[in-house]
Amino acid sequence: MKKSMLENNNDGVESHLENPISYNPEIRIIADDYEIPQLNKKRRISVLLPHGYEYSSKSYPVLYLHDGQNLFDGGGPYGNWAIDEKLSDLSKNGMGDIIVVAIDHAEEERVLEFSPFKETKWGKGDGKKYLKFLVETLKPQIDKNFRTLKEREFTGVGGSSMGGLISIYAGLRYPSVFGKLMIFSPSLWITPKIYFDAINFHQPYPTDIYLYAGGDESANMVGNVEKLKQILEEKNKEGTKVNIELHIDPDGKHEEWFWSREFPTALEYLYFRN
Repeated sequence: MKKSMLENNNDGVESHLENPISYNPEIRIIADDYEIPQLNKKRRISVLLPHGYEYSSKSYPVLYLHDGQNLFDGGGPYGNWAIDEKLSDLSKNGMGDIIVVAIDHAEEERVLEFSPFKETKWGKGDGKKYLKFLVETLKPQIDKNFRTLKEREFTGVGGSSMGGLISIYAGLRYPSVFGKLMIFSPSLWITPKIYFDAINFHQPYPTDIYLYAGGDESANMVGNVEKLKQILEEKNKEGTKVNIELHIDPDGKHEEWFWSREFPTALEYLYFRN
């Protein structure tokens, strides 16, 4: 952080010229009851605008993140990612030029809303409807009201656990919309069908994926993400262009603290690497 500068006036009196710079993103709540017509529900939607947004004419890449309650401002009962603090730190290092859209989850209906599969042991999944909301309703409004880079190569989606699962499916189902996927500890155990969907994935344009798993999570977590990585990389032989960075943290747990720690590295890989 810069220190305040001092300068002598003509009369010899010292005056402060500038205050320490704040690199914090500006958090705007679009609505506490934003309508999701595809699900007949309402939800809080937040936007984190990069440092200096109001004073520039730039357009910015966008990252859509699920589980908004767990991302900033104190977070949920299990902690939070503190992405506002992480974005501030990244801005200090010249890597904060990104708009983050945070979508709150459905509380007790979260698992069903994030499951793209019709049959689950909890009931019918609504993940496909949720993604239609993301692509057909929310993204057009974000692009209309904020200075975004709208193309797929500047648009990402991400989340953890079930949020990671629905983010994978977003990339598989809407490759023309999402060119970047941030996948932390995905719930691949829900159904093996996700692997068949990955096998059928084809995208002639580059897709960047950051995969993370902790060695101290479920017994199958590391093996599942390694299997997903292998399947997707095999698609490169057929003309699909997938760039995958996989990080296995041997001591990582299925907790917000670890996902928070991983967030800056994932964001740098997806949006700011040369």
